[in-house]
Amino acid sequence: MKLMATTHPLEFRNTTERGLSLNMVHERILHFMRLDTQATYKFIIGTDCQVHPGHTKFITGIVIQRMGKGAWACYRQVIVQRALHSIREKLSMETALSEEIAMFFDESKRRSMEDIVLPNVYQGASFDMYIHIDAGDDRNKNRTAKYVQEMISRVETMGMVPVIKPDCYVASSYANRYSKTPFYSVYDSQEVMENGLQDNMEPLVRSDPSDHSS
Repeated sequence: MKLMATTHPLEFRNTTERGLSLNMVHERILHFMRLDTQATYKFIIGTDCQVHPGHTKFITGIVIQRMGKGAWACYRQVIVQRALHSIREKLSMETALSEEIAMFFDESKRRSMEDIVLPNVYQGASFDMYIHIDAGDDRNKNRTAKYVQEMISRVETMGMVPVIKPDCYVASSYANRYSKTPFYSVYDSQEVMENGLQDNMEPLVRSDPSDHSS
């Protein structure tokens, strides 16, 4: 089976929908948050990649997590038509793809999400934004360690909170679920149904000791 040419469509999918634009993703997030305006929310972007024969598959996940009460999530895939072996190159591109999505959620869009919980902040409601970086700072365990500070600095300049291993579950668990399968055009139309996105994020909130960026 022949791989498709490299494409970087700015569209997202999950188990129930595909072809979602970022504007549509934003609307889905607002709808999810309006269902419970007194909750604690984490808005998280994270990217993982896996090297496969002849190509590298990048998956960027967007998750709005209602702490203890489930989540709404979707993902985008980017296929690079060569096997990337440089750890820094892979990690830098993962971070760049997350940054690309974060740039869409500018001040006005962030405010629209914050405004949903604002009336209930004294009752414990909150909203925070994160980018999960699939790298760890333990040089004994992670070959990505020497590049971590560079990626953290990039995320912080965007006004978002960087999260690294072992707590970067959107990158190391959710996005990794989809990146580890090789991309073939014949399977692409079936990918959503075959992988099965969980609405409840609890299975994803766990440490992942492996270094997927290696």
